[in-house]
Amino acid sequence: MPQAPKSSRPQHPLPEYPRPALRRDSFESLNGVWQYAITKSAKLPPQWDGDILVPYSPEAKASGVGRTLRPGEWLHYHRSFAPPAGEGGRVLLHFGAVDHACAVQVNGHLVGGHRGGYWPFTFDITDALNADHNRLWVAVQDPTGTGHQARGKQTLKPGGMFYPAQSGIWQTVWLERVPDNYIETLTVTPDYDARTVTVKAHTAQPGGAANLWAVVRAGGVTIAEDWGSDEAGQDGEVTLSIPEEHFFPWSPASPFLYDLTVGTTQGGEESFDTVHSYFALRKWSCEPDKKGILRFCLNGEPILLNGLLDQGYWPEGLYTPPSDAAVVHELQTVKELGFNLLRKHAKIEPQRWYYHCDKLGLIVWQDMVNGGGPYKLWFVTYLTNVFQPLLRRLPDARPLWGLLGRETEAGREEYARELEATVKTLQCHPCVGCWVPFNEGWGQFDAAGAVEAVRRLDDTRLVDEASGWYDQGGGDVESLHNYFYPLRVRPRSRVVALSEYGGIAWPMPGHEPPHKTYGYGTAKDRQELTARYKKLQLKTVLPQLEKGLSALVYTQLTDVEDEVNGLFTYDRAAVKPDANAVRSVNAALAAEFARVTNPAKK
Repeated sequence: MPQAPKSSRPQHPLPEYPRPALRRDSFESLNGVWQYAITKSAKLPPQWDGDILVPYSPEAKASGVGRTLRPGEWLHYHRSFAPPAGEGGRVLLHFGAVDHACAVQVNGHLVGGHRGGYWPFTFDITDALNADHNRLWVAVQDPTGTGHQARGKQTLKPGGMFYPAQSGIWQTVWLERVPDNYIETLTVTPDYDARTVTVKAHTAQPGGAANLWAVVRAGGVTIAEDWGSDEAGQDGEVTLSIPEEHFFPWSPASPFLYDLTVGTTQGGEESFDTVHSYFALRKWSCEPDKKGILRFCLNGEPILLNGLLDQGYWPEGLYTPPSDAAVVHELQTVKELGFNLLRKHAKIEPQRWYYHCDKLGLIVWQDMVNGGGPYKLWFVTYLTNVFQPLLRRLPDARPLWGLLGRETEAGREEYARELEATVKTLQCHPCVGCWVPFNEGWGQFDAAGAVEAVRRLDDTRLVDEASGWYDQGGGDVESLHNYFYPLRVRPRSRVVALSEYGGIAWPMPGHEPPHKTYGYGTAKDRQELTARYKKLQLKTVLPQLEKGLSALVYTQLTDVEDEVNGLFTYDRAAVKPDANAVRSVNAALAAEFARVTNPAKK
C-alpha cells in the first residue's frame, strides 16, 4: 500500500479550486482561521469563543474546537476579508456546503440564506462590499436528529453504525470576481451513440449566452469548436461532434476525459466570461449476456461492478478530508487493489472527490442522503433483517410511513427537494453510474415515485430503487443486502446486485482503537481476516456470478469509529487484510465474470 499522507493542520487547508467541473482561472479561498461562537441567540455575539479552522466542523478535531452544536443553538462564524483582485464586474461568495441552515451577512447586510447541509450555494455580495476592509458573518443552526432534513449517519449519541454529528461549514468557502453577465451554470450532455456533446449555459443576465462558444480538447489537441445562438433568452446552446479518430470511451480501464472550455461574447470585452469543464463519453445499459442473463453493461459490454461501501468519515475531519492528497491516496489504493466501484453511502462528498473518481476511473453508486423523522430501528433495521426473506418486499405505502420516518408532509417535500439538488449537483460527473434513492427503508416512502423523479432529471444512469429491502420492483437493480443468510441468486427481470455484504470486523492494533467493536462477525488477527475474506469471496460470492450476480459492494472501505469492518484502517494508514490476497481475489472474480458472460471469448 502506498504511504498515506501525514495529517496536518495547515493555516490554509484544502487550497485547491473546489469545483473542477465549472472552473475559472482565478479564485480566492477563504479557508483558514475564523472566529467562532456558540450561543443561544441568532444575534451577533458580543464576543467570540475562540478560533476555528474552516472548513472543519466544530465537532472535528481538525477544527481546533471540539464542541458539539446542539439543536436550538447558534454557531456563529466571523472573519474579515479583502475583495478579490481586479476591478468591475460582480463578486461571488461560494460555499461548498454548510450543515444545515445558515444566514450570511457582509458588512451588516444580509446577502442570503440557505438550507440543506450537503449542497453548494452562491451569493452575489457586490453591493455589500467596501473597497478594502470587509466583515463576513455566518450564523448556522443544525437540528441533527430532531428535524427531517438529510443527515446520513450523524447522531448526537454515536455508537455502532451511527457516527458523531457534525455541523456548520464543512466544505471550502471562496470568492470569485466575474463579469456582470457571468455564466451561472453549465449543462453538459454527452451522447455516446451520436458521438456528440451538447453544452448549454445559463447566464446571470438575459441574452448573456446568445453567442456561446465551446472548444473540446483531447490530450491538449483541439478536436471540436463551434458557435451557436439561442433567441429564446439567456440560455445558449451548442452541439459539437467528436471525430471518430478522437472517440475515446470512458471506463475504469481507460478513464478518458475531454477538456471543455466555454465562453460568452455578448457586449463589450469586459463582459465576456470563460469557464473550464470536462466530460466523458460513456453509456450505461442493462442487457442480456450470451446466456440471456441480464447484466450491467458499460459502453455495450458486460461489466462486473466490484466495489466497497464508502461512508466518507475521517478521524480528525469527520466529513471533511485532511487534504486533497489524502483523497487521491485513498482512491488510488482502491483501484490498485482491483476494485472499480464505490457506493457512496448516506453522504455527498465535496466536488473534488468525484473529480478524482472521474480521473481515476472509479464508478460511483450515489445514495440520496437519508433523512426524515426518528427511525424505528427495531422495525426498519433489526426486525426486517431477521425476517428479510419475508419482509424485504413489504410495500412502502402510507401505513408504514410513520415507522420509516416519513409521516409528515414537510418531510416528504424536503426529500423531493434534496433528491433534485443531489442529481443536479452531481450529474456533471461521469463517474456517477447509479442513483440510490433509498437504503434499508431509512426515510423511505413511495420509492416508485422517487425513481420517476430521478428518471425525469437524469435518464442516462442506472437506478437502484431501494437498496436492501422494501423493494417495490422498480428501477434497474434487484438490490440485496446479505450478512447472515445463505446467498442464493437466480436471474431476475432486473440485474442482481449484492449491494451490501461481508462486514468482518477486526480492530487492527495501533490504529484508532474503538470504544466498542461493531461489525458482522469478528476476526482475531490479520491472518483470520484474510482467510475469512477469501473464503467469502471465492466460495460464497464467486459461484453466484454464473447465476446472475453482477455487482458487489463489500462492507466497507474503512473503519469508522466503533465500526471496524473496513478493509482500510480509519486513519487510511494500512490495508487490514493481506493486500496481495485482495488483489488476487478481485482478479479471480473478474476472470470468472468474463467466463460466464461471454463463454465463447477466450
